[in-house]
Amino acid sequence: MTTINTALLILNGNSRNGANADIHEGLQLLKSAGIHIIQKSSGSAKETAQLIQYYREQIQLVILGGGDGTISSAAATLYNHKLPFAILPLGTANDLARSLGIPNNLPDAFHTILNNYRSKINLGVINGHYFLNAAHIGLGVTVTQKLTPEVKKKWGVLSYLKAAFAAFKNNRSFHVTITVKGESHQMRSIQLAVGNGRYYGGGNVIDENSEIDDGLLCLYSLPPSTLWELLTRAPLLRYGKHSQMQKTFTISGKRIEIKTKHAKEIHADGEPVSKTPAIFEVIPRALEVIRPSPD
Repeated sequence: MTTINTALLILNGNSRNGANADIHEGLQLLKSAGIHIIQKSSGSAKETAQLIQYYREQIQLVILGGGDGTISSAAATLYNHKLPFAILPLGTANDLARSLGIPNNLPDAFHTILNNYRSKINLGVINGHYFLNAAHIGLGVTVTQKLTPEVKKKWGVLSYLKAAFAAFKNNRSFHVTITVKGESHQMRSIQLAVGNGRYYGGGNVIDENSEIDDGLLCLYSLPPSTLWELLTRAPLLRYGKHSQMQKTFTISGKRIEIKTKHAKEIHADGEPVSKTPAIFEVIPRALEVIRPSPD
């Protein structure tokens, strides 16, 4: 087991619970175990990257306190410097923490860090941009645009449902060509998602068989549907049983190429990152993370 002498703790005060989180007891737990904590705050992805870059030679661990956006914004720097990380789930959805089985309450999350069990997880790549949970084209992009900080703070995880209803009113289908392992598939879609992790959007499952350490990307594409049709399929959508839905396309692979008739915006982990055409790839076992022991 790798010894942790010094850890860099980066707190995102803009995350849903970041500004009000009581971390004093947890910090004392780590300090009592002999871990020196360098505590910093960050208000942007650029600032987070700069902090990791500056302290990289002094630390053995980066602790990220925030939501999925906070963690995703650090992915490239963590990967480039081969630094392990841990999570204090302080966001709205905390989907990456959920994928890793990290407890949602802070005392247990701190104990997970102290136990120091580690594993390697995948890292997704879209046109050179790294992501951890899921990327969206279509309805998912509109949902993200509706998810303002004010909505997330007021509605919490329910904000995803509220945003989905609002997004559907203005959503339009699009033509897409998906190529995996040399085979092309053409279809019309209202929502296309490519997942690296298991969870996205406040606990939705990208695919019932997906795991964040399986070395694969999982894709689903929803056909043009009415709101009533989507509502009746909600349990299947929630638990990643897309393959059981009529006309819904699912596939997995290490490399997925997506082309649309007109350029479509791509959002990943809640942020705009690129446009189609796009190449989606996975880097297996790219990042080392502290998570609960499977025992």
